[in-house]
This record gives sequence, structure tokens and C-alpha cells, in this order.
Amino acid sequence: MYDAFSSDYDRFVNWNARLAAEMPWLEQQLQQASQANQAPRRVLDAACGTGRHAIALAQRGYAAAGADLSVSMVERARQNAKVAGVQARFEAAGFGRLRETFGPETFDAVLCLGNSLPHVLSSTELAEAVEDFAACLRTGGLLIVQNRNFDAVMAQGERWMEPQAHQEEAQEWIFVRFYDFDPDGLITFNILTLKREQPGGWRQQAAATRLRPLVKAELIPALTAAGFKEIKAYGNMSGAPFEAETSGNLVVTARRA
Repeated sequence: MYDAFSSDYDRFVNWNARLAAEMPWLEQQLQQASQANQAPRRVLDAACGTGRHAIALAQRGYAAAGADLSVSMVERARQNAKVAGVQARFEAAGFGRLRETFGPETFDAVLCLGNSLPHVLSSTELAEAVEDFAACLRTGGLLIVQNRNFDAVMAQGERWMEPQAHQEEAQEWIFVRFYDFDPDGLITFNILTLKREQPGGWRQQAAATRLRPLVKAELIPALTAAGFKEIKAYGNMSGAPFEAETSGNLVVTARRA
């Protein structure tokens, strides 16, 4: 799905608004994860998509890298970095292949944002993914995970998400996202893209992928088993408290033991 969606992903996300909202708290967490009075400088964005968080960090002086399973997303990230005039390494690699790609204990911080970790579809794959995160981090390194709050999604049957819209001169896009709750306990995540060029009519394209609704009660033990400590949960990327019934996100910070 993400290979096909890569050309529209930066239209789907309002990056100016998102980065303005998320970067202050994100940088605060990175600064607080200092070691010997030196703040972390080497950061990996796992499941980086089109690379916008890594590029924003590179613009702020971090040695930033990104990885994504989608080759098309990685190509787009490299193009975005070139346009932004920053140096950032982007590689095609999924969860479980990060240490192999970048080397062990390479990073001061690893990010896994944008509801990416629920794409692992079993408890075994989850364990492998968080162990891979730990292996990429130096001792005491910081992990930040941002997921949809599936505690609320599953309890309340929240199927529909807010539509997103984008316009470039005579072209318009509308992105509609919704879940199908599958009998095996997984979720089918659907994206419907509507596009038109005025004065023409709308064209539609649908894409889907599967997710595993990763709740707090599963994620925290998985991180503990992988050797993480000082695990904290928040409700968004501004540091609000996590409320299982109402928070939009589950954001978790942890340190490698």
C-alpha cells in the first residue's frame, strides 16, 4: 500500500502543522536523554515514510537517519532531503533489519512514529521489532514510539478517522481513512483517495493494509522484555497524560538498560 501511496503521502499529511506541534516536545525528550552532559545527536527514524521528521532533525543539527520497508517511500525521503539541502541517510529496511542495516549500538535515539509499530502482526514480530530497536541503541539510549490509542479504538469501535484535504492550484485531493475490524482480531486499514482537476470530475483509488491493534497492556511488557526501562506513557506528542478512554495517541518513551 505504501509504495502506491508514496506520491501522495506529503499531500495527505500537513507537515508544517504536524512538525510545529510535535518537534518541541520531541526535541525536549532528546535533550533530556543526555549522557555525560552531551545531548543525543545520532537519531534513527524507523518507519520514516517520506523522511520529514529525520529531515527536521537534520536541520536542527542532529545526525539523522531513516529506514522504511517501502522502497518508494525511501526514494521520496531522499528527494525531500535533497530539496531541503540536508544530509540524512535513508535506507530500505523494515523492523528486525535495522541493526543489520545500520550496525549495533549506533544511535542515541530511535523513533517509531506515525502508528507504524502496529504493522507487525504477531506478538513474535513485535518482540523482534523492539529487540531490534534496543540493539540499535547505545546503553541508556532513548526510544520514542507513537501509536494510535488502540485501547480507545477497540473499546469504542472507532472505525472512521478525520478526512484530510489538500489543494494545489486546480487539483484537489481528499483522503478518507477507516478500519474494518476483522474476525481474527486484526484490523484492515483502508485509505480512499479522491482526486480531481477542475473542472473535471472526481477519480477514486482505494488501498488497504492490515494492522494489529497494539494496546498499552501489550506494548509496555514487550519493551520491558526487550531490556527497556524508565518506560513512560503519554497521550500525544505534546506530552499530555495518557488516558485510555480519551487520548488520541499512545506515545511511549523508554531507555535502553
